[in-house]
Amino acid sequence: MSAPALITIDPRHSAELLRQALERHGVTADIHHGYGLALVSVWVGLVVWCDGQYFWWRTGWNAHRRRVIYAWHPAIDPVRAARRISMHYSDLRKAHPLSPMISELVDEAE
Repeated sequence: MSAPALITIDPRHSAELLRQALERHGVTADIHHGYGLALVSVWVGLVVWCDGQYFWWRTGWNAHRRRVIYAWHPAIDPVRAARRISMHYSDLRKAHPLSPMISELVDEAE
């Protein structure tokens, strides 16, 4: 008896679907891929990894165990993953706003 086959999607394609779903939430992101993984760079401290099966991202730090805390979501559901990531993004934006100089450059570009 063999193990059931896992459904996987090309990590780059999954990352692109996530990027598009994030965009619908007003979140701009970049994609980088290679070596069987894709990264979706969202904000300072928010990079989403994808291997074709799952998205995962860092959500905090457990000081007691001295370990990073990660959240994950199935890669076959980028819309719901984007919703969760956009909520975390909102929290990070409050904790790490743009510097005044960068804010000024962004305002000038718009």
